[in-house]
Amino acid sequence: MTTLVTGATGNTGRHVVAELIRRGERVRALTRNPAAARLPAEAELVAGTHTAPETLGVALDGVDRLHITATAGLAEVGPALVRRAVDAGVRRITVLWGGFVGPTEQAVADSGVEWTRLEAQEFMSNTLTWAESIRAEGVVREPYDKPSALVHEADIAAVAAVALLEEGHSGRAYNLTGPEALTLRERISLLSKAIGRDIAFVPITHEQAVERLMATGVSRADADYVIGWHANPPAEATTVDPTVQHVLGRPAKTFAQWLTNHTNRFT
Repeated sequence: MTTLVTGATGNTGRHVVAELIRRGERVRALTRNPAAARLPAEAELVAGTHTAPETLGVALDGVDRLHITATAGLAEVGPALVRRAVDAGVRRITVLWGGFVGPTEQAVADSGVEWTRLEAQEFMSNTLTWAESIRAEGVVREPYDKPSALVHEADIAAVAAVALLEEGHSGRAYNLTGPEALTLRERISLLSKAIGRDIAFVPITHEQAVERLMATGVSRADADYVIGWHANPPAEATTVDPTVQHVLGRPAKTFAQWLTNHTNRFT
């Protein structure tokens, strides 16, 4: 049995690869640049991207299970990726959704094979976007200070591994959160204590936040969606959900635990 992990070097994908290998599974990792992947030696690295499904013949050969990250660039070609995967013999799929049920998520649900949708809310790794301004100025600039039940990427990956390897998860949409809802100021306080440095919160306008995101190459529509989400987050994102604990049989990881592995990024 072989599992293909797309987005294998992303913040979540590399955790999926590591978790499957930890469980003794055969993993094929899809990455644009295998030479720079920095993945476990047990992973079989394959060059490519899930946004070009017509090129994935070799990557899908002999694959039984598939993990998809529904990135913005996948929206138009996601259904083609799913069709190719099913035609190649994939019989179980997990999809890490992109914030709503778009074409890729719907194609997975309509695929006729076993599937699980991982509806992760805000990732703890989003905190890394503050790293440069914290290192340079000791400042975080954001437009809103709303609570968020951020989820650890390793927990998302662990749930994905369970859904890929075990029975009883087909047709489920799992809302995934961490064990606590933290405001932005609370996160900054925890981060400040972790690195031993005062960090100031400097509010910016909604439009400034949108323009900052667009400067990274994000479209206006996607930037408006992301910043709008932070302006008015859904109840699913601000309320602690016990799904991670129910699926994994252990508590979800805290933001403090995430910080122990990432403090060096902010110093």
